[in-house]
Amino acid sequence: MNESQTIEAVLVANRGEIARRIIRTVRERGMRSIAVYSEADADAAHVREADDAVLIGPAPASESYLDVEAVINAARDSGAHAIHPGYGFLSESVALAEACARAGIIFIGPSTRAIEIMGDKAKARDHVAARGVPVVPGFTAEGLSDAEIAVRVQEIGYPLLVKPSAGGGGKGMEIVSEADGLGTALASARRIARAAFADDALVLERLIQRPRHIEVQVFGDSHGSVIALGERECTLQRRHQKVIEEAPSAGLPAGLTERLFEAAVRAAESVAYVGAGTVEFLVDADAPDDFFFIEMNTRLQVEHPVTEAVTGLDLVALQLDVAAGGALPAPPVPSGHAVEARIYAESPERDFLPSTGRVLHFTAPTGVRVDAAIETGSEVTGFYDPMIAKVIAYGPDRASALIRLDRALAQTVVLGVDTNIAFLRQLLTNERVVDGDLDTGLIDTLLPVRPAPPSAAMITGAKQELFHETGRAESCLTQDVPFRRSGGVWGALTDSGARAVAFLTDAEDVVESSSEATTGVTAATDADGAIWVSEDGRSARLRPMDRRQRMLRRLAAQHPVSAETTPEARAPMPGSIVAVHVAEGETVRSGQPLVSIEAMKMEHPVLAPHDGTVHLLVKVGDQAKRDQAVAMVAPEDIPEGVTT
Repeated sequence: MNESQTIEAVLVANRGEIARRIIRTVRERGMRSIAVYSEADADAAHVREADDAVLIGPAPASESYLDVEAVINAARDSGAHAIHPGYGFLSESVALAEACARAGIIFIGPSTRAIEIMGDKAKARDHVAARGVPVVPGFTAEGLSDAEIAVRVQEIGYPLLVKPSAGGGGKGMEIVSEADGLGTALASARRIARAAFADDALVLERLIQRPRHIEVQVFGDSHGSVIALGERECTLQRRHQKVIEEAPSAGLPAGLTERLFEAAVRAAESVAYVGAGTVEFLVDADAPDDFFFIEMNTRLQVEHPVTEAVTGLDLVALQLDVAAGGALPAPPVPSGHAVEARIYAESPERDFLPSTGRVLHFTAPTGVRVDAAIETGSEVTGFYDPMIAKVIAYGPDRASALIRLDRALAQTVVLGVDTNIAFLRQLLTNERVVDGDLDTGLIDTLLPVRPAPPSAAMITGAKQELFHETGRAESCLTQDVPFRRSGGVWGALTDSGARAVAFLTDAEDVVESSSEATTGVTAATDADGAIWVSEDGRSARLRPMDRRQRMLRRLAAQHPVSAETTPEARAPMPGSIVAVHVAEGETVRSGQPLVSIEAMKMEHPVLAPHDGTVHLLVKVGDQAKRDQAVAMVAPEDIPEGVTT
């Protein structure tokens, strides 16, 4: 369609930071914004910030944000002229696009044909390859048995990448290094793909050993124009999830950028693309003149702010213009450099397991762009993605942008849930990152992340918070001590007569406070009485210890006993039980997977603590809390030669 249409009210079919970001532009355009929300998000910031809000279902995304009928009904009832799906959820849903067409509502996205072709990795691969866009050697496994797949794999060799044909975000991807691991990888990828995308078709491709992930922002209009708005470096990833993104790239060979732009535009033109889209490529770090198409995302991307920073464009505003039938402007010449860091609610020291809870305190940095899903008092649940904020820094060059982002993260305070902020700072100052020597395996070289002990200032800040919360000087001090507290940040404290106070860290280490004064430490107390403290972007959860607890730990240290495993197999994180790998009463080996638990798009196995007979305490579909026992393993000797 080339005719112009009027959009006066936009329903935002999403949540969190992207919903808030879209609402901001909709408001600036003088349009009415309508939010949708689940029962878990009733008090969320995006609900309050919209002009209107509609409840669409209970907490699980499948019953709310992924319910096409509920979204369409909300749009009809609220008088929305258009639906903006953001990213994730229904952003690449053919069903939503078709439902919008039937309801006479503008879908702010491409045609259903473009979504159908590019939303299926196998179709997209074959489609663009036929138009001269280079693809990674591989094949589509749909309709093939495991035995037939094993034969075809011999054509491309190991190592290889197994990935769901539908979906994205790295969900369900498995790396296979040798033939013995192929069957397990296929089963895991299919199970995750069925659960996440209701489609277990797979694609198998040659694994590029040192890839860089480069994507091109494209835009198309209904007048037949498709343009490229620059590339983004998205190489710094963990478990196929992007962590740091930047625009432009950290440095590509002369002429490669133009070839990437040409290939991206050709891919978008092949489906008469309308709206914002991203064409993603792998560039071989060891042979940087080679690049391969991997997929096209038919939506706005999480990392779109870095492109906005270097082009000066509002990409959401451009989406609204194009959806209304407007023509694209000439692409601007990018200038400067922008870097984005994704803040996740996760614990890097616990293998990046998701973290949930109430945000006791949130302070955003100044002088940079912050797109946040949270605010002080927000509840971070296990129902949705763990990304809670993005911090974007801009500078005249890459070096200055990296420095500004690191300084901004040092100012960022999140208390009440674990975050990856300290790890992000470590990453940004890594020598290879600073030098631009990047590949998608770089983060793995920094693992595992070792827990760092809290600083003396953090411990003193925790003591001061404890004194403030209890209101009794005798609980932790020998005399009254003047103190000053404003907005959770402790000022100078003279404490020369104070007795030391002990705390227990999450790593089960005992730390004691000193009598030194401290500044710049933020502290808050959670519902369990634990004290969260933050300094320079690093946070810690400290549990106060009374005299009896300290005495018992000293006695235990003086009379150590050999550690024995307990019979309980416990959930390492809150989440949903998505698979049970053993039968009730089965004999299992130590370390054998018993069940798999999923939260915030992460699946994690719970392992048998020792050899024995298993008694299951959960079933598929159950919700588990962190540290909840999901199985019991009664110890017993397993005869030699018995396998499980």
